[in-house]
Amino acid sequence: MSGSSFGTLFRITTWGESHGAAIGVVIDGCPAGLSLSESDIQAFLDRRRPGQSRYTTKRSETDQVEILSGIFEGKTTGTPISLLVRNQDQRSRDYGEIASCYRPGHADYTFQNKYGFRDYRGGGRTSGRETIGRVAAGAVASALLKTLGIKLTAFSKSIGPVTVPESEYRLDEVTENPLYMPNNGLAKKAADYLNEMMEQKDSCGGIIECRVTGLPVGLGEPVFDKLDAQLSKGIMSIGAVKAVEIGDGFLAAASNGSTNNDAFAVQDGQMIKRTNHSGGVLGGISDGSELIVRAAIKPTPSIARPQSTVNIDKEEIEISIKGRHDPIIVPRAVVVVESMTALTLADLLLCNMCSRLDSIKNFYQEEKDV
Repeated sequence: MSGSSFGTLFRITTWGESHGAAIGVVIDGCPAGLSLSESDIQAFLDRRRPGQSRYTTKRSETDQVEILSGIFEGKTTGTPISLLVRNQDQRSRDYGEIASCYRPGHADYTFQNKYGFRDYRGGGRTSGRETIGRVAAGAVASALLKTLGIKLTAFSKSIGPVTVPESEYRLDEVTENPLYMPNNGLAKKAADYLNEMMEQKDSCGGIIECRVTGLPVGLGEPVFDKLDAQLSKGIMSIGAVKAVEIGDGFLAAASNGSTNNDAFAVQDGQMIKRTNHSGGVLGGISDGSELIVRAAIKPTPSIARPQSTVNIDKEEIEISIKGRHDPIIVPRAVVVVESMTALTLADLLLCNMCSRLDSIKNFYQEEKDV
């Protein structure tokens, strides 16, 4: 199986299955000298850990990270960083009934046809637990970005029909409710809606927004490796994501040039934009303003409500998914979207260092002067 790696210079490879012994990631290309500890990584993993509220799966996993290599005396060594999280609470028996049929909304059918077999225990490699590796690596990327004054803030913008308008953002409230919404009042309305879905043995989706401040101008390439293209690739690779938008996104299609264009101005001797419809990206390159990216998350496909499907003998049957599943993916996916954004930016920052000859000459001249 190919396609388990992401990035060019800051490159990660995730591994492991939902009901295997462990999940992990290998990070290659992280510069030496970055202060990093298990607690830094654990803080990210705790945000996606199951069992934190009634809106997440009851699978009991501590998701404790183990650093196997690449860090010595609290700093990265420049060698590959290997991180491991052991699976502790697998219940493979919960999936015995679906071994011979294809769950609606899952990758069972496509995986079976592509590889000739599938790991039906929680989805195997296609399970949401694969994102543990991404989040652990995202913690490392975020630590690197932090040293450069780059800050990422991610949250649930909408859940089901409940959306938080930008004018009502209260970012200090994101961690005060179990749905990670930037408004406690609207989070309560979203929770009421989600409770209705749970009573009906159904699920719902939502939108995650990630905002990045402190980015320099110049990240991304103007053709295939555009900043927005790379972000879209990284975020769309998350299993539950069905759409990505930058800045105004789909709203731009209903706009016009005079409105959608961001006028330039000078403030305190620096160029700025008066508006940010572009979401911080122009021509595939960061423009120095706030980067705004959103991901649409589909409803959890594993629901207890009866659904029609087909078994391996091509017989039409009805199934009800058993086991422990999130009624909504959005809250736990917030840190996953943030992590993929951080990984994309860390990689592009390193790639950008060789985009100009004068930058290369200055770097090596400084090395000679030391």
